[in-house]
Amino acid sequence: MSQPGLEELTPVNPRTTSEIIADRLRGQIVSGAFAPGSRMIEPQLATRLGVSRGPVREALQRLVQEGLLTNIPNRGVFVVELDAADIRDIYTARRAIEREAATQLHRSKSQAHLDRLAAVVDEMRSLAGQGDSRLVAEQDLAFHSALVDAAESPRLSRMFTTLLAETRICLGSLMDFYPEQDLLVAEHQQLVVLLQGEDEQALLDAVNAHLDSAVRDLTRADEN
Repeated sequence: MSQPGLEELTPVNPRTTSEIIADRLRGQIVSGAFAPGSRMIEPQLATRLGVSRGPVREALQRLVQEGLLTNIPNRGVFVVELDAADIRDIYTARRAIEREAATQLHRSKSQAHLDRLAAVVDEMRSLAGQGDSRLVAEQDLAFHSALVDAAESPRLSRMFTTLLAETRICLGSLMDFYPEQDLLVAEHQQLVVLLQGEDEQALLDAVNAHLDSAVRDLTRADEN
C-alpha cells in the first residue's frame, strides 16, 4: 500500500548540465570577470569546467539568445560590447516593463511589496557614502527587480531578467559614470512615496525621469 500523498507527486526535472554551465558563465559575465569583448573559447571552457564540449556549446547558445554573448561568423563567440545605442535600447525596453509594473503596484497597493521596496531603499541609503558604488548599484538593481516582481507577472519578470543582466554589463563597464549616490537614494525614495500615493501620472513621470537620468549618466562615456 502506497503512502498517502505520493500519488499527487510528479517526477522532478533535474537541471541539465548546460543550464548549470549557463548560470555560471552568466554570473561571470555580469560580474565583469569576463570583460566585454572577451572571446569564449569552447574547448578551454570545457576543460576548465570538466565537461564535454556539447553542454558548453549549448550554454553558449543560450547566452547568445539572451543577448549576453554574440556569435561572429568565422571568429567565434564573444561577450557583448554595449555602446550608447545599446544602452538606450535596453532602457527603452526597461521603461515599458517598469511603467507597467509601477502601475500595477500603484493600483494594488500591496503592502508586502511596498515594504520590500522601502527596505531596499533603506539598505541603499546605509550603503551610500561608503565608497563602494558597486554595492549601491546592486541595491539599485534589487529595487527595480522588486518593482517588476510586484506586478506578479511571471512573463514580465522573465523578460526583465535578461534586461537586468544587460544592465549589469552597462554598469560594470561604466561605473565611473554612475550617478551621485545620495541623489540615487532620493530618486528611489521618491518612487516609493509616489507608489503609496494617489497620483498615478506623477508616478509614471517619475519613472520616466529616473530612467532618462540613468541613460544620460551611462551614455556620458561616449561623449568623453
